[in-house]
Amino acid sequence: MSLHQPTDINTPVLSQFSLAGKIAAVTGGARGIGLEIVRGLAEAGADVALIYTSTPDTEARDIASAIASQTGQRVATYQSDVTSRTHIANTLETIASDFGNGRLDIVVANAGVCAHIPSLEYDEASWHRDNAVNYDGVMWTAQAAGRIFKRQGKGNLIITASVSAILVDVPQMQAAYNASKAAAVHLAKSLAVEWVDFARVNCVSPGFIMTEMITQQPKERFDKWMSMIPGGRICHAAELKGAYVFLASDACSYMTGANIVIDGGYTLT
Repeated sequence: MSLHQPTDINTPVLSQFSLAGKIAAVTGGARGIGLEIVRGLAEAGADVALIYTSTPDTEARDIASAIASQTGQRVATYQSDVTSRTHIANTLETIASDFGNGRLDIVVANAGVCAHIPSLEYDEASWHRDNAVNYDGVMWTAQAAGRIFKRQGKGNLIITASVSAILVDVPQMQAAYNASKAAAVHLAKSLAVEWVDFARVNCVSPGFIMTEMITQQPKERFDKWMSMIPGGRICHAAELKGAYVFLASDACSYMTGANIVIDGGYTLT
């Protein structure tokens, strides 16, 4: 076998971006980048399972209902814990069987956490917290998705990484976050090679995005970041959704193992 090729590679290019008929699942889908990924995939025609962990159930359902109303697609909510291999595996299997009528085409491993901790002050619990979500959680999500994809013979995994995977952000101190995101990118590359017969695996590495992770930072730290971004502004999470639709679609059917950096030029300076 080889990397899947669309039946008609000469389909008009805009139609190649369509996700009509696809079933997708997004971890960390109720907030920030994840919410916009859910919205973008639904806008492109996919039915989307929004997976959340700590968001109140009613809030998650309201978000899903609003996106479903706006897009005309099915959007359902599933509470899960990506740090538990069993829990996320059971969730994705349930999504495939119940929501997808036996199929799951696209999985976005997006859940992530970050903490400002000097490296000499980490203990087992604080070190484990970031890695459990950002690295282990990606692996357990990927493993569960990969088993479904292999069974189907085709699938698409997208991992939300970070520019922190390829540089060391300043002035904050976040060694665990940086290392976990770098590990997630290399994990994606490893899986892309190992799974080439039945799945594509790619990453998106955002720069500074206007989410709670940014807005809750001290002003002096925010100002420092702004001075370092050639683009001169912070990105809105909605500006990322097109990249996820691209990776989820047949428009990039030969792309696997890639890491798309979207950062307003931040990593260029």
